Amino acid sequence: MKVLFVGVGSIGTRHLNNITAVCKERGIPLECHALRHGARALPPETEVLLTRQFTEAAATDRDYDAVFITNPTNLHYDAIESLQDHTGCFFIEKPIFETSRRSLETAGLVGKKAYIAAPMRWCGTFMKLRELVKSREVYSARIICSSYLPEWRKGVDYRTVYSARRELGGGVTIDLIHEWDYMVELFGFPEECFTLLGKYSNLEINSDDLSVAIARYPGMLAELHLDYIGRGYRRSIELLCADGNLFADFGAGTITLEDGSVIDCAEPVNDRFLREMDYFVEYCLHGEGESLNSPEKAQAVLKLALKE
Repeated sequence: MKVLFVGVGSIGTRHLNNITAVCKERGIPLECHALRHGARALPPETEVLLTRQFTEAAATDRDYDAVFITNPTNLHYDAIESLQDHTGCFFIEKPIFETSRRSLETAGLVGKKAYIAAPMRWCGTFMKLRELVKSREVYSARIICSSYLPEWRKGVDYRTVYSARRELGGGVTIDLIHEWDYMVELFGFPEECFTLLGKYSNLEINSDDLSVAIARYPGMLAELHLDYIGRGYRRSIELLCADGNLFADFGAGTITLEDGSVIDCAEPVNDRFLREMDYFVEYCLHGEGESLNSPEKAQAVLKLALKE
């Protein structure tokens, strides 16, 4: 398997390590290249996984089994467009673009295999929750992802990262699009959605740090709260069902059932990314049709989140 990584930052490095592990487990020969525009030296353990590195898209090979788009969100479109003739399969880090108004056709994604990252769907807690929801009548869903942006990356000035800058595709609404994605995965697209978002804190950023939405489904309402300003990490969903409350705490890896009993789904965070990568390798090499998260679906979720 021959792949190209566009960007080898923290998430690109994670995916590089994981595809190396998955291909080794599957007995698949792997050759990894990287297209990088920064001068930052890579750690030796990352450098050794790359056979070749390029600084221009035109210089890369034209026969990749897959191209990984793992650069900043605002650069996704140009990267995909410039490499559309170099592969028949893309892995695109979330969100697909910084706006839903981008054309999938001119990007070169129409008719190609493509998967947009959705690691929350591969989280053990979420996979168990999805099973449980199938047998429940849900009246209300309360979804929250709250954390303090300055504490996201140890030793890094939060003001310098893409999350802090609207022009780079930052802001809670699309940075935390996982919540929108898994809401749609659980319940489908809502009939109507009302959202308020903006910058309300004293954080030194120009992106939105708070987003609150209410989505209406037939017989159900969903509330979605996203922020960069909460002290302490909270990522959970509470479902008010016909037979009682169901509560999934993604941080703790637990699901509390209606009777108060708790299902322990805790696992290392990287397990979800390994499951996702295993799926992608199989889809890339042998899959047919649309992926589990196609560009069309990812763009529709982004349009819903951004009210575009």
